Amino acid sequence: MVLSRFWLVIFISSIIFVIFSLFSGNSYTIDFVLNGKKDDPILISEKYLNEIPKFIQDSIQKNDEKTFVINRDISNADTTYVFSNKVVKIYSGKQKSDGLLPTCKSTLLDLILPLMAYLAFFCGLMELLIISGASQKLAKILSPVFVKVFPSIPKNHPSISYMTLNFAANFLGLDSAATPFGLKAMESLQEINPERDKASDAQIMFMCLHASGLTLIATSIIGYRAAAGSANPADVMLPCIITSFIGTIAAFLIVGIKQKINFKSASLVAGLMGLIGAIIGLLMYVNHLDLIGKNYFTSNLSALILVVIIVFTLILSFIKEKKFTEANTTVYEAFVVGANNGVKTGVTIFPYVLGMLVAISLFRNSGLFEIISNWIAFIFSNLGVAKEITDALPVALLRPFSSAGSRGFLIDSMNTFGADSMTGRLSSIFQCSAESTFYVIAVYFGSINIKNSRYALGAMLIVDVICVITAIFVASWFF
Repeated sequence: MVLSRFWLVIFISSIIFVIFSLFSGNSYTIDFVLNGKKDDPILISEKYLNEIPKFIQDSIQKNDEKTFVINRDISNADTTYVFSNKVVKIYSGKQKSDGLLPTCKSTLLDLILPLMAYLAFFCGLMELLIISGASQKLAKILSPVFVKVFPSIPKNHPSISYMTLNFAANFLGLDSAATPFGLKAMESLQEINPERDKASDAQIMFMCLHASGLTLIATSIIGYRAAAGSANPADVMLPCIITSFIGTIAAFLIVGIKQKINFKSASLVAGLMGLIGAIIGLLMYVNHLDLIGKNYFTSNLSALILVVIIVFTLILSFIKEKKFTEANTTVYEAFVVGANNGVKTGVTIFPYVLGMLVAISLFRNSGLFEIISNWIAFIFSNLGVAKEITDALPVALLRPFSSAGSRGFLIDSMNTFGADSMTGRLSSIFQCSAESTFYVIAVYFGSINIKNSRYALGAMLIVDVICVITAIFVASWFF
């Protein structure tokens, strides 16, 4: 219910603001909101040739392409005059994101189809793990801890192994593998959900822990920083780990208090201490490496572990081939069945993702997001917050809505202020310390047709705020 109302609010308010801007004269056209593409120049006016300054008229007429570009302020987009059919069209500024119709197209072609391919492959592997018995063994090993965190899940339930694989993939920065494992976990949790259209306590806890984004190897962030010319692209690793870990603990406490979980359980404390020990151990190892060693380690560890998981699954399936025979199938046929289920899941979640991304597209292109962002930055600056921090806030504000959008702000901030500036580093920490909340809710709850997300959205947004505050303190401490 909360998600539905929020979706309606940003959708309707964006449309109203677009119409108001058109009739108040702040916008010359609203066609870009429907048909424009990201980074396209925006049409701001049309004039007859004799209505523009004489020097621009002369420059246009001398140019073979009948265009003239003014670039007086290098921090803003060029103003371009294009003469065609007796009219001079004036363009200025760049579009923030794809318009409504291009968003519909790109959601299918650039997001859902690749996601369906990932889902098909990893759901095929998951089917092999299920029939071979590996998922049941993993669930049995981890049951003592998971039943304390998820009290409503029966002991040794298959969802435990799926959630473990999801957390592990997130931890290692394996986004392409994390989503299929997570969707499989939600599907398994739905089997024991007493109210099919309402999110269960276990599903909410899993969603919030997943969205808190605990990450050890921020491979993509390191890549962006290296491309932006950072002297030490991996220097944000430790701040990212600390921030995301605090976000994960906050998510666990917020949801745990709501669900009245027993935090004094010995197995729960042991599991948490084991996780902390593993993080500290890996940090100590990475910290003693030189620059080349860090880059080599971070770029290869995640990929190596993913390859090991694939090889392990296939070899185990070969060894346990009798179990496939008993199930009246073969290893290859089981993989195909799992892959087919992954494709079906992709088709199911498409409308949910489309609805959310179209609303976000309207929200950004309407100008509302920019106004809200500027006001928040203004308030922070008047509270004495350093400009280096307020300059990075757009990344934090957009991150819950759109990973691609916040990534664009991240790259822009590093290009504008420098990859090794406080703004560039803080933007990097913002980007890797949490998930895209609204996208995650649309995908995960949409995959199992959950209509009532209960308090999941509120809890996840609180965790996002905690991650932002933590990132600011951690970045100030380190840099």
